[in-house]
Amino acid sequence: MVPKVKVVRDLSELKLLDKSVVTTGTFDGVHLGHRAVLQTVLDRAKEIGGKSLLLTFHPHPRVVLQQDTELKLLTTLEEKIALLQSIGLDYLVILPFTKAFSRTTSLDFVRDLLVKQLKTKVLVIGYDHHFGRNREGSFEHLQEFGPLYGFDVEEIKAQDVNEIKVSSTKIRAALEEGWVEKANKLLGHPYRVTGKVVRGRQVGSKMGFPTANIEVEDPFKLIPLKGVYAVYAFLEGMRYKAMLNIGNRPTIEAAGEVTIEVHVLEFQGDLYGKELAIDLIARLRAEQNFSDQSALKMQLLKDKEQSLTIL
Repeated sequence: MVPKVKVVRDLSELKLLDKSVVTTGTFDGVHLGHRAVLQTVLDRAKEIGGKSLLLTFHPHPRVVLQQDTELKLLTTLEEKIALLQSIGLDYLVILPFTKAFSRTTSLDFVRDLLVKQLKTKVLVIGYDHHFGRNREGSFEHLQEFGPLYGFDVEEIKAQDVNEIKVSSTKIRAALEEGWVEKANKLLGHPYRVTGKVVRGRQVGSKMGFPTANIEVEDPFKLIPLKGVYAVYAFLEGMRYKAMLNIGNRPTIEAAGEVTIEVHVLEFQGDLYGKELAIDLIARLRAEQNFSDQSALKMQLLKDKEQSLTIL
């Protein structure tokens, strides 16, 4: 069993740290490219008898520096932590990203944070990684700083899946276009949406398809293209087959707001107030406007059969 990563939000908790193998970045999505970097961190830590450590920041730098309300992220902080639990890291250090911190020079970042506080002996970075004030720091800078401060630097090349270089940007684009299976391949795991179940209008219950309305609290979480999806729903450690609708429910109401509704198959019980995690597996179809609820119900029966076949 892989031991859980120790989540550190205060550097004083690292006082006993002797030597470490470190990587740093936002790691949004914890995709296959990130996992290649993290595996190298684990391997090097084992080689030198040190600790493996990921340094990341919250909130996302673009939120702080650009007040970017259009930013969409693949993982909330909680989802990112959950994904990293299965990696085998010793430490996940999460520091607050502020405007003051953004003015830290690349030299100060390396000398004061990486070397003095994190005791870095090996620094592993992904392809085209930049850091420090105005992203001035680069792999070339690190190669200069390494001999001065006693650490080695290793750059991991971009990872390819079917000759496509893996990046968070490409995964976001795939999800926004409804290509969830492509996104999942690049991620190396199903795309997950988590949220609390809130009360809806209970129209689905009257048709034999009770749905749980999912409220996603993080405004920066990327919600995939509208449509119907075959999904797995996770509740209190149990996995259920389910189908998900993202959209405006045009058959039910003329101009409804976008909702996320999941119909959990073979489940009996009250979901209100519960926290649900939804793993998207395949997109079945676009959202449609049916002539009446009877036609909608017929389609939902087809969606259920297709979902069960896929899942």
